[in-house]
Amino acid sequence: MSAHFEDGKPVMVDVSHKLPTARMAVAEAVVWLPPAALAALNGGVGKGDALAVAELAGIMAAKRTSELIPLCHPLPLTSVKVTGVLTPPQVVFTATCKTSAQTGVEMEALTAAGVAALTLYDMLKAASKGMVIREIKLLSKEGGKSGPWTAAPTSDR
Repeated sequence: MSAHFEDGKPVMVDVSHKLPTARMAVAEAVVWLPPAALAALNGGVGKGDALAVAELAGIMAAKRTSELIPLCHPLPLTSVKVTGVLTPPQVVFTATCKTSAQTGVEMEALTAAGVAALTLYDMLKAASKGMVIREIKLLSKEGGKSGPWTAAPTSDR
């Protein structure tokens, strides 16, 4: 397995020997909304459609992941979808990223979900600063040498 360190120094993992393959990753982030934030989301905020803005921010973040995460390879993303679903008292953002590349797209999906959650916080913070981003996690990934992977179901919601 390749490491991000050689002789104690950080390096970007060399994937030049790998062939590009189709890859996909799905991640989610959950934002718990106290009553005031939920009311603001349902009633609209002066900054516009908070869910739509958060979804767009997630898409934009996926495209810039290699600029945000040290040693992360820049990838030619072929698809990024971010959806926010309100199920009071929370919003669940799901991000799906696809590429055909030499390395996985998990970090792009996680970044998209996380930035969508942070953007919703920003959009609603005037109503309540008590929102909680409860979790950001990888749900599944496909492609590459390790093949498909799916997270174990959780029952904490």
